[in-house]
Amino acid sequence: MTKPQTKVESFQLDHTAVKAPYVRLITVETGNKGDKISNFDLRLVQPNENAIPTAGLHTIEHLLAGLLRDRMDGIIDCSPFGCRTGFHLITWGEHSTTEVAKALKSSLEQIANDIKWEDVPGTDIKSCGNYRDHSLFSAKEWSKKILSEGISDDPFQRNVI
Repeated sequence: MTKPQTKVESFQLDHTAVKAPYVRLITVETGNKGDKISNFDLRLVQPNENAIPTAGLHTIEHLLAGLLRDRMDGIIDCSPFGCRTGFHLITWGEHSTTEVAKALKSSLEQIANDIKWEDVPGTDIKSCGNYRDHSLFSAKEWSKKILSEGISDDPFQRNVI
């Protein structure tokens, strides 16, 4: 078996040098017709020091799918990292890390303070592939913890927004 030749950006990042929680622009790609797509690292907890349990992360994922779209134009997808430390946010066009960090902060504030179980979308057998694995309690507690640490728009400095 041969090793893959393509270098994956996230495997090149020194995970010991970053200071979570933060928003980091990974890349802006330009398509053949000039369309731009941005990929952001929404790192909620410090890599290799913490991980959000799957049920809480799953609920945060379902909530961010709508909450971020309510706050920003051009969102394509927000998907959790397998390491359970945050999310990829994919958008059309270019956005600043400050804009994304403000939208993330506002979304987590709503999760922490305002969301009730009936507000969580996609939690039944027809709308979710693992509907039993959700925890609003965990989502709220992790959102509070992340907010208490402050979200930075710089992965290497605590430039809290």
